[in-house]
Amino acid sequence: MRFSSNIITLGILTILIFSCKKEVEKPPDPVTDIEGNTYKTVRIGLQIWMAENLKTTRFNDGTAIASVADSTAWRNLAKPGYCMYNKNDTAYKRTYGLLYNAYTADSGKVCPTGWHLPGIEEWQQLSDFLADSIYSGGKLKETGTTHWMAPNRGATNTTDFSALPAGIRYFEGSFTAILYYTAFWSATFSGNDEEGYTSLYYGDARINLGHVSKKHGFSIRCVKD
Repeated sequence: MRFSSNIITLGILTILIFSCKKEVEKPPDPVTDIEGNTYKTVRIGLQIWMAENLKTTRFNDGTAIASVADSTAWRNLAKPGYCMYNKNDTAYKRTYGLLYNAYTADSGKVCPTGWHLPGIEEWQQLSDFLADSIYSGGKLKETGTTHWMAPNRGATNTTDFSALPAGIRYFEGSFTAILYYTAFWSATFSGNDEEGYTSLYYGDARINLGHVSKKHGFSIRCVKD
């Protein structure tokens, strides 16, 4: 009788353990920005990240962000602005989101309410969780060569972060690196005219950290508060 009771108790405990595990592994809910764009999200360690690049043209208080296609206007811009790769490629926006200068990133209101622009230390926390300085970037990159140029070295996307090679806009207004490079702004200053960023490259599987002119156009991934 006692043996049967122990089996029943063990069975109940097993069910409870698997139920708890299933609840913990439940994917986080999508997030919607001020314009109604909805983004997949992913839990990586203790952080919850957007799994898609930001594409809003308004701050979370409803204020419009300036759309700047002209190269000279972009070069001279010293306030928030965004663009699409190659100035007006709407198909690009659907897949890769938008490119923003660091004045937009610094605003504190470009991410949906309850989310924020990650600092370098949060990118470092992500990298540390992935526990491999040589291959951590590959765990963030979408696999295959549908978007990334071959060889897309080390790409496994085991995190479901699904980073895409969105390219960048240089400070003087030209575009480059679509299909083989992407950079994300971080909320970390490096002097009055420079901002921190994180980048991924088709030719290696590292997460690269650096700083560059605020006038560059990079992608944005937000992290939950």
